[in-house]
Amino acid sequence: MKIYQLYRKQHLNVTSEEAWEFFSSPYNLNDITPSFFHVTIISKVPEKIYAGLMISYQMKAVSGIPMAWLSEVSHCDEPKRFIYEQRIGPFKFWSHEVCLSETQNGLVVEDIMFYAMPLGWLGQLINRVLIANKLEEIFDTRGDYLQNKWGDKI
Repeated sequence: MKIYQLYRKQHLNVTSEEAWEFFSSPYNLNDITPSFFHVTIISKVPEKIYAGLMISYQMKAVSGIPMAWLSEVSHCDEPKRFIYEQRIGPFKFWSHEVCLSETQNGLVVEDIMFYAMPLGWLGQLINRVLIANKLEEIFDTRGDYLQNKWGDKI
């Protein structure tokens, strides 16, 4: 099984408490993703995440095809970091960690993702042709949104 990694780091002019308020709400997901990735939260969820929280979504990430996704917030260390992992969904494995670190000049946001595709060599081909680029686009859109919201004014 091939494991892929996507890493992003961004400097923002915001406190960790303000950023946590934003990132810890599942309802902000559509604000930080491209329109093709429209997400509908199916399960009842609180305003803020916590360790053990299960969230059921439906998303249209590839060619408008609806996909079910169940994730679990496996770790939550407010206001510093959280990890959510796919329990049911299109990937063989998916883990996304969001780290918030205060500095003298604002906040550093790090996204650390690991994922694996199903279907062996065919999944690797699908990743190379389609999925890797879609993930880059999703995190480019996220970065642009966060820059516009809390741009680095250092």
